[in-house]
Amino acid sequence: MPSRSPAPVLPHPSAGLRIVGPPCPRAEQVLTREALRFLEELDRGFGPTRRRLLARRGAFRAALRAGRTPGFPPETRSVRRSDWKIPSPPADLRDRRVEITGPVDRKMIINALNSGAKVYMADFEDAHSPTWVGTIAGQVNLWDAVRRRIEYRSPDGRDYRLNDRTATLMVRPRGWHLLERHVRRRERPISASLFDYGLFLFHNAVELRRRGTGPYFYLPKLEHYLEARLWNDVFSFSEGRLGLPPGTIRATVLIETLPAAFQMDEILWELRDHSVGLNCGRWDYLFSFVKQFRDDGKRLFPDRALLTMSTPFLTAYSHRLIATCHRRGAHAMGGMAAQIPIREDPTANAEAIARVVADKEREVRAGHDGTWVAHPGLVPVAEKVFDLEMPRPNQIDRPVREEAVRPHELLAIPSGPITREGVRRNTRVALRYLESWLRGIGCVPIDHLMEDAATVEIARSQLWQWIHHRAPLEGGGVVDPRLFRSFLSSESEELRSEVAEVPGGGAVDRAGALLNRAVSSRSFVEFITLLAYPELADAPPGVTS
Repeated sequence: MPSRSPAPVLPHPSAGLRIVGPPCPRAEQVLTREALRFLEELDRGFGPTRRRLLARRGAFRAALRAGRTPGFPPETRSVRRSDWKIPSPPADLRDRRVEITGPVDRKMIINALNSGAKVYMADFEDAHSPTWVGTIAGQVNLWDAVRRRIEYRSPDGRDYRLNDRTATLMVRPRGWHLLERHVRRRERPISASLFDYGLFLFHNAVELRRRGTGPYFYLPKLEHYLEARLWNDVFSFSEGRLGLPPGTIRATVLIETLPAAFQMDEILWELRDHSVGLNCGRWDYLFSFVKQFRDDGKRLFPDRALLTMSTPFLTAYSHRLIATCHRRGAHAMGGMAAQIPIREDPTANAEAIARVVADKEREVRAGHDGTWVAHPGLVPVAEKVFDLEMPRPNQIDRPVREEAVRPHELLAIPSGPITREGVRRNTRVALRYLESWLRGIGCVPIDHLMEDAATVEIARSQLWQWIHHRAPLEGGGVVDPRLFRSFLSSESEELRSEVAEVPGGGAVDRAGALLNRAVSSRSFVEFITLLAYPELADAPPGVTS
């Protein structure tokens, strides 16, 4: 079995960081000289490896283009075949039956911590629009929340404070592919992952331990076990640098890319002393699937609404994650319930809740140890299902499925129609989300669902794939730029009237232009957030790396 690389030793800091963001309330509280020194050490020590690993992305797609069927890495066969387990979870992460996720704005943090969920994942990634002001405010808000000093008064005069008993806090930094353009070292923007992670850890790790918990993280968008190894090196260095016992930092990895689905054992192994589980990030997983198969006009996904977890390739992905986690003593976390209570329509609300219940019953009966919800109103719904089916804190010791999931099961493309309504819905959700994101709002209610960037990525990637390959429509015709732009025009007109009262009239035209650019481009845009980031109101002139 491969041996672990020793924790890296970094040289003494030299060049400093330059902040190019606008002034923010209480920024001086988190952007201290000592914290910036720590961020500088992280970026200088791990930035080059990060860039090398990002440059390696694309090997999986290249294999598909060459007609090869991807499989499990042959060089890590001993990792998959050996018997090993991760350390037991900390006491406050043993029971994760319901986790709530949401952005790092002040009211959301209070409501999520008070929601009754076991865990709250504070999200600097898909549910966050990374304006500089919003990102710094999120760090300040979490600083206050960790110390139980967070309060909020809404415009209607309501006061929000923490209850005596609150959810365990986890934090999701931005993915390895993203930059924080407002902080530069030698004129190169630093890694957004290291910025989000490092600033939170530096200010809160010791205080979290003092309060009987710890610094816990969710890690997004990994595509290779070497990217998990990089996180492990970051964790080990951080623990040594901040005087934390080894293994203090614990992390759950979201399996939300197709390449990562073939490397679950390896990802747990690389993070072993810091790992606490894997999660089914299903919307981003679908996006990654389209991205990897984008060159193949014979492998077109049907309407997004048909891509449920009962689809065979998603069932195989879920079963592989559960079997892998339980064999290694790790939590196997289920996916998101994005529904929002529909108070004005009891019948529609009952139907939505029934869908949530069915989804959570499927998860817990399959073997998942917990699940995600996006709204506090769904916490008791999901909790009731898991309480009935899983009376113990988790079911990690549940027997592992004996039959292994094979590569062709993970790669099976679902069949189904592509409809005009499917094209319209993808256009609608992508436009509406981007319009809010450009105004600094990263978690957006659309058609009674709480949407984040993952939904936009699958929606716009399907639009690109359908247009690029002139996908046949049910009932005749094909998906082409003209059809897309007709829906974009009508949806833009409707949205423009809804945001007319927003200062500046909203960002409909800019969002429409961005979406059209991503969907109509001859080459596939890897992440639409990379395309949109320079368009944020407080983004400085771009420097890419």
